[in-house]
Amino acid sequence: MTTRSAALNETGSIFASREDAEQWQRGKAHRAEVTGLANEMMLDLADLRTGDRVLDVAAGTGDQALMAAQRVGTTGYVLATDVSANMLDLAAKAARKAGLTNIETRVMDAENIDLDADSFDAVICRMGLMLFSDPAKALVGMRRAVKGSRNVVVLVLSTEEKNPFLGIPLTIVRRLVNITLSTPGAPRAFALGRSGVLEDAYRRAGFAEVALHTVNIRRRFRSLDDTLRALKDFSPFFLRDLLAKLSDRERELAWSEIGRQLGQFAKPDAFEIPGEALIGVGTK
Repeated sequence: MTTRSAALNETGSIFASREDAEQWQRGKAHRAEVTGLANEMMLDLADLRTGDRVLDVAAGTGDQALMAAQRVGTTGYVLATDVSANMLDLAAKAARKAGLTNIETRVMDAENIDLDADSFDAVICRMGLMLFSDPAKALVGMRRAVKGSRNVVVLVLSTEEKNPFLGIPLTIVRRLVNITLSTPGAPRAFALGRSGVLEDAYRRAGFAEVALHTVNIRRRFRSLDDTLRALKDFSPFFLRDLLAKLSDRERELAWSEIGRQLGQFAKPDAFEIPGEALIGVGTK
């Protein structure tokens, strides 16, 4: 396990602080439960083989990088990149704890990938591409780094309507803050979810062969209180930032309305909230 740093300003990172990175890490078990099947499907579609070199873009705390490292074996190699050194520090620590020595971390901007052409057998990006200001530019860099006939695979959320756990709170809070999807700086969590948008980003990046797969995700909680607690504890950066723009009274009203709308997912013994992700595959 090796770590390399770069002279990169982290102020643009959504996880620039150690506190934010550690909060994200605390949600690891919940993420694994929710997106475990989607993660495995992403790696399957990446067609990872023993001895492969894998690039993980926007790797965060490295959940999927560790999975990839296990798949390619000790003769393989995974480079986990992210703009946040704090996130990568936690990824490196997780790799050491797992006894994995075939992972390297490197601070790198996903929209300015500085790697040799044709140097990786696969590129993966889990829940990151939709957050970039220019997804097609990021895909150009990924396409350049991957070898011919191999795959660049990304996992993103589909639409707000199909992901109510995040979609409902975001819609409510965005309305209170009085911003729309077209407002500069508006949250981009669902930016690639509409029909044709992800495929178009791939094609603008130069991929001639593009495939799209849909995978269901599901969140289970014991009660509405547990649901709201999880949403508050592990709420993504964009929701926290919007909530911070509200007054105390407005935040109280927002959480009340969020709870009321999420109540529709109550079952006799639990809360089950459906969701949907998209997996894009571009072959060079």
